[in-house]
Amino acid sequence: MTLRLYDTRAQQLRDFVPLDPENITMYVCGPTVQSGPHIGHVRAALSFDILRRWLSHRYGRVTFVRNVTDIDDKVIANATDAEPWWALAYRMEQEFTAAYAGVGIQPPTYEPRATASVPQMQELIQELIERGHAYPAPDGSGDVYFDVRSWSAYGELTNQSVDAMEAAQDADPRGKRNPQDFALWKGAKQGEPADATWASPWGAGRPGWHIECSAMAKRYLGSDFDIHGGGLDLRFPHHENELAQSTAAGDGFARYWVHNGLVTVDGQKMSKSLGNFTLASDVLEQHEPLVVRYALAAAHYRSSLDLSAASYAEAEAALGRIETFRQRVLRVSDADPVSAAPGAIPEAFAAAMDDDLGVPQALAVVHDAVRAGNAALDAGDTAAAVDSARALTAMLAVLGLDGPGVSVAGGTEASALDALVQEMITQRAQARADKDWAAADRIRDAIAAAGITLEDTPAGTHWSIDG
Repeated sequence: MTLRLYDTRAQQLRDFVPLDPENITMYVCGPTVQSGPHIGHVRAALSFDILRRWLSHRYGRVTFVRNVTDIDDKVIANATDAEPWWALAYRMEQEFTAAYAGVGIQPPTYEPRATASVPQMQELIQELIERGHAYPAPDGSGDVYFDVRSWSAYGELTNQSVDAMEAAQDADPRGKRNPQDFALWKGAKQGEPADATWASPWGAGRPGWHIECSAMAKRYLGSDFDIHGGGLDLRFPHHENELAQSTAAGDGFARYWVHNGLVTVDGQKMSKSLGNFTLASDVLEQHEPLVVRYALAAAHYRSSLDLSAASYAEAEAALGRIETFRQRVLRVSDADPVSAAPGAIPEAFAAAMDDDLGVPQALAVVHDAVRAGNAALDAGDTAAAVDSARALTAMLAVLGLDGPGVSVAGGTEASALDALVQEMITQRAQARADKDWAAADRIRDAIAAAGITLEDTPAGTHWSIDG
């Protein structure tokens, strides 16, 4: 099958045809590091981690760039005398890195900081001025703006007309020709840190938010690349402005625009400005990493995701069923059933992933493999069970769910529960040895009433939570 992705710009599913099948190029907007990550940030990064993994499976090499916006109005606003803006940005960047690593998100090929590409941003701004699409403010402020009315395609990403747009809020309106014009360069203002400015042909200042990504994408991927990703909330104005300034400068820029849905709380977008966010660090303290990853990945990447305690409970139960099956196979097989054999990914799984990264449907194939494998074990067909386990492992690797399995019991109570059940298993075994069948049955019934299944094998009795 051909991989198909929903392209926001085209507003339809498109066959993915890369510029170079031997090197897929992908840019994703990373965090603005003014404060720590909430779980919505992790969901966004995870969506593109799974896309990257699938592209790697299908094509091999993927050059993946995710930037860090370490200079911005919000970063400066959150700085203090005790912690300058650059120190705050670095500390918050580390928190994002820890949160991403916590759920198994692979590090990018390149992770440029905006402050390291200021010369490239200035070059792009100068090109836009020379082409007549940008202008320095005439008031001597040092501001430089993109002239949206000079570019007839402005608004094509979000299908808007300039007249219907609100005024750009990313800079002081001083010196603007049109209210919708957005800042490419922000002249230094009184009271801002002196070390948050750079010299430029237009005066000391710093880059606007939008120009940062255009310059970094071009620097690391070239003037044309395959995929630009980011959250749905970035379509306007950020991605609209990126597209306009890059194409107005003569670059092809991104050929596919892919956006992930948002994490919501009671139907509202989770955001720091609304104060309805849950910190990623708090979630990872409460739940095992694979449980969090599964819960965040279980919905389609383009859909909204309303997380609740039930989301994590369902994820833990699903992973518990997977782990129980894998442990059953390990007990009966002399082969290595958890190593993925080449070509072991089922066609149904590949078809789901090729259909705009259909992870929910792919997870259904994962659980079909678990059910088929358990049925094979029940029938004594070890070879078929091993085949299911190998296919399962290959699928889990693509989804990034191939780390250490969650405990069958789950949580911090796992060892205590295991000790209690093992003691009851020992008592049942003694009762059977004594031919006290009534006592043995009572113990088994008590265990079953607690939702625990016993499996008697030549290697001993094993237990698992009913799925």
